[in-house]
Amino acid sequence: MTDTDTHSPIRSAFGFDSTAAEVAKGIDLTGKRAIVTGASAGIGIETARALAGAGAEVTLAVRDLDVGKRIATEIATTTGNQAVQVGRLDLSDQRSVAAFAAEWSGPLHLLINNAGVMGLPDPVRTPQGWEMQFATNHLGHFALALGLHSSLAAAGTARIVSLSSEAHLRAPVVFDDVNFLWRPYDPWLAYGESKTANVLFAVEATRRWQSDGITANAVHPGAIAATSLGRHLDPGVVDAALSSGGYDVKTAEQGAATSVFVATSPQLDDIGARYFVDCNEAPVVTPDHPTAPRGTGVAPYALDPTNAERLWNLSLELLADI
Repeated sequence: MTDTDTHSPIRSAFGFDSTAAEVAKGIDLTGKRAIVTGASAGIGIETARALAGAGAEVTLAVRDLDVGKRIATEIATTTGNQAVQVGRLDLSDQRSVAAFAAEWSGPLHLLINNAGVMGLPDPVRTPQGWEMQFATNHLGHFALALGLHSSLAAAGTARIVSLSSEAHLRAPVVFDDVNFLWRPYDPWLAYGESKTANVLFAVEATRRWQSDGITANAVHPGAIAATSLGRHLDPGVVDAALSSGGYDVKTAEQGAATSVFVATSPQLDDIGARYFVDCNEAPVVTPDHPTAPRGTGVAPYALDPTNAERLWNLSLELLADI
């Protein structure tokens, strides 16, 4: 189901205060295999913990293997599930992405594209010349999903969760200059565009892959205190921005809830191309309804199928050049 104009929005019993453990309660993921990127900190850890607690075999895809192994041991201890593994993945490095995908074998039921980078104060580029936030948040996960497509299809029924942000409301994807080569670099526009790309990926992945049993949805986890997402920012600046912006801040356990809901809820069987906040589908921001409670709306350009197809094709072109 991909027509965002006519479907009935998904509503659940969960909300802002719900935790990942509460959302996963009663869900049986025995026999399911999951990958969580960025699972060595913050909401990535709590997402992996909830999935493992529900019985899934979980692979933590992380940049630092030593940290990942420590987290895997801790999750296995707290959940009693010993099927928690670690794989090295640097989403900004396409060689690392290709190696991770090549090493995976067998079916994959859940791909949680959780990792990300935010607010780089100065422009940073990959060896390909790609702006780092777009390269990591979108292109890295895009290439990962492509590399794992056959495993997702082999699962019979698979779900992809693409972590976006309310920051997508800052900017659509500027297709003619995604890498800020011709316009002044702005860290928050760059971040916002990468988060719009995360939603568009879910829209187009569902359109292309739903016949293979694969659906994708995007989520906004909320404003989360003390995560590694903003590791390039001064913590004092982050705290001041959250305070002055009037944000209601979630714990990591609460921030992981929407990802876990979208990954596991029976309400989302065969449903994709949607955007969720606080474990509920978000309303579309339109001229008639230009605002929603902070962080709860989704921009129409982020769900636009024409934009989604254009981004997919552009991403394929960029990857073909490396």
